[in-house]
Amino acid sequence: MSYLSLATSSLLCVLLFFLCSLEKGFALQRSNKDIDDDHSHHHVRLSSLLPSPTCSSSSVKGSNKMKTTLDVVHKHGPCSKLNKAKKGPTSHSEILNVDEERVKYINSKISKNKLGHDDELGLKQLDSATLPAKSGSLIGSGNYFVVVGLGTPKKDLSLLFDTGSDLTWTQCEPCAKSCYKQQDDIFDPSKSSTYSNITCTSSLCTQLSTATGNDPGCASTSKACVYGIQYGDSSFSVGFFSHERLTVTDTDYVDGFLFGCGQNNQGLFGGSAGLLGLGRHPISFVQQTAAKYHKIFSYCLPSTASNVGYLAFGASRASSYVKYTPFSTNSAGASFYGLDITGITVGDTKLPVSSSTFSTGGAIIDSGTVITRLPPTAYTALRSAFRQGMARYPMASSLSILDTCYDLSAYKTVIFPKIVFEFAGGATVDLAAAGTFYVASVKQVCLGFAPNGDDSDVTIFGNVQQKTLQVVYDVNGGKVGFGAGGCK
Repeated sequence: MSYLSLATSSLLCVLLFFLCSLEKGFALQRSNKDIDDDHSHHHVRLSSLLPSPTCSSSSVKGSNKMKTTLDVVHKHGPCSKLNKAKKGPTSHSEILNVDEERVKYINSKISKNKLGHDDELGLKQLDSATLPAKSGSLIGSGNYFVVVGLGTPKKDLSLLFDTGSDLTWTQCEPCAKSCYKQQDDIFDPSKSSTYSNITCTSSLCTQLSTATGNDPGCASTSKACVYGIQYGDSSFSVGFFSHERLTVTDTDYVDGFLFGCGQNNQGLFGGSAGLLGLGRHPISFVQQTAAKYHKIFSYCLPSTASNVGYLAFGASRASSYVKYTPFSTNSAGASFYGLDITGITVGDTKLPVSSSTFSTGGAIIDSGTVITRLPPTAYTALRSAFRQGMARYPMASSLSILDTCYDLSAYKTVIFPKIVFEFAGGATVDLAAAGTFYVASVKQVCLGFAPNGDDSDVTIFGNVQQKTLQVVYDVNGGKVGFGAGGCK
């Protein structure tokens, strides 16, 4: 063989080796690019999952922002004036532990196990009510509040809103027994020209039994109707069931609104003045304002605590992008809004979980529960598929009830498998990044789901998974809808 032939042969070998190496490199790049660009994964900047130290203005799809709209603020963020009433930041473990108590309360309520009795709540005579209270903020676990006006002249009050509760109530002077610390001035009914108590003999008084789970009482001297409601961890409110003018916006108000004027309130911390009940019972805000808003309301929970969402009443002017699913009849609780979940997809994998797994205990959507609770069978399958899709990232320690966490401190962007919920009627919901993760810090970014104790427990679609979605409740139409990108 000539020197030229030998040189040419060697050169060809080098070129072949280079091309083979290059091909492997291109294959690896294509593999990564396929994951980055395929339709089964999301690609997000880690910074977008973290709250800013300053409050960002509301960002709502313009054509969907209705006339009767309230700002929704996270009580632990920089947009919240309720932070001023706190001595220090609330830990994530505390928030999640309180969330566990709420889930226990919901399951107890649905199973019709009363957590309190009228004699324990002191409903026979308000002036003899003495109640123990554990340290907790059960209705505050939802974290989101709006500001409404009460009375004439109106007094602005910061109320947590809750689709899983019916009675609207606030603390009232003179706080005959006890009032916890709140940021707003406590409402004084004696200074309002539109306030009146409901009597014990009124048919309205008897509605409290099904709305609160406790039979109403009767004040010994005034014969005023007395309500009592307990929230599972022994936090409670007891007071007079009353009429008052409720001002929703500067141009919208409701005369004769039924609410609880709390004279003995304990265990409900966080600085809020009470609760706005958006449940299904006749005394809920939704039912009381049916003539005005036609039993339609919607909200969008912001992506982080430094953003502002909204709560709106009445029909949206442009909601063609919203996908609807009928309310389920399989949820046992009359106050809750039921869902029929038919399946879940993680990445490009449809979880091998039968729809009967979700129907065994029923499913509800709840604005006050933070973390979505799944049947253990479904959660195990979701966790396994999600961990496979996140195998490139180092895991971190668990956070309370969250057992799938990652240390993302070395990354600027995150690629993660999409989680898509499928509902009856063909509606699908692709969860945003903010609806997938619960972020304690860049070193502890957790999958925002948790298992129930048993497959027979109710499945709860919580508020983390609802973030940035426009969630529309059409109670008259018997359906709930989801629209992507309702707010930031």
